Amino acid sequence: MDQEKILQVHELKKYFNMGKGSVLQAVDGVSFHVNKGETFGLVGESGCGKSTIGRTIMGLYDKTDGDVLFDGKNVHELNEKERFHFYRSMQMIFQDPYASLNPRSTVKEVISEPMEVHGLYKNKREQLDRVYQLLEEVGLNRDHANRYPHEFSGGQRQRIGIARALALNPNFIIADEPISALDVSVQAQVVNLLKELQVEKGLTFLFIAHDLSMVKQISDRIGVMYLGNMVELTASEELYENPLHPYTQALLSAIPIPDPDIEETRERIILQGELPSPINPPSGCVFRTRCPMAMEVCSMKKPVWQEVGQNHYVACHLYDDTLENKDLTKQLTRV
Repeated sequence: MDQEKILQVHELKKYFNMGKGSVLQAVDGVSFHVNKGETFGLVGESGCGKSTIGRTIMGLYDKTDGDVLFDGKNVHELNEKERFHFYRSMQMIFQDPYASLNPRSTVKEVISEPMEVHGLYKNKREQLDRVYQLLEEVGLNRDHANRYPHEFSGGQRQRIGIARALALNPNFIIADEPISALDVSVQAQVVNLLKELQVEKGLTFLFIAHDLSMVKQISDRIGVMYLGNMVELTASEELYENPLHPYTQALLSAIPIPDPDIEETRERIILQGELPSPINPPSGCVFRTRCPMAMEVCSMKKPVWQEVGQNHYVACHLYDDTLENKDLTKQLTRV
């Protein structure tokens, strides 16, 4: 039975006018969906457009083209009243816990502000009790309510940010690199907290990150992005066991393995060259300038987004049925 799709993104484009005729193609025709109750991981190098996708889905950025449907409604066609209710269903956890909290507000004020804006509680006592409850749900306590953000560690601040995101009882949360600014020792704690909250509250997550090893721990499915394009998408375990796109293979080869014997002998894929500018992306396949498997067709034609296995999608000419050397290139790319 098909799962319920709570979010559908279709051919989404977001361009930024940089002036003097320059256009930055941050997101260039990305499509995916998120099933209700799952965690969809979105990964890629810094500058690939994954955070721009999150902000465009939220409506913080206007789209250039394409559609974003949430619960069947087009996010970018909502009127003011509909958008007000939309933000009760979808909230965001931001990357930097140091910059995303108002330093002049107490923790109590930070968490209760969304409640006041949306008029959730007429009784101040009920509102304060809800603040205390949220603090306890994220691993803090009510004594923290009257403190200011600068009095907390990075991990504690991110927990406050999570509590604020939960204040309106949303069912969908965009977590925009919520662990990248935290110490490694704290990252796993925050990921485990999000997993616990998902089970308790039936939440759906769009989890944006650049660390593939951490994304695996929380995601049901993963989409891999490169220079504004989605290059591969499949179930988490399938992506790690059978990566098809050369870029995905390179990312996975960079993840350290705890076993020193395996780590010492395994071969890593080192990408050559610099990440191209999204203002002037390469023709054809945007990855071709760094791809060890690039062919002549890669410079002339943009690869088609296609399903090459059960629920395993990839955009790569190595898997193009029209190429005569398809079998050979498939064999090479798995070496």
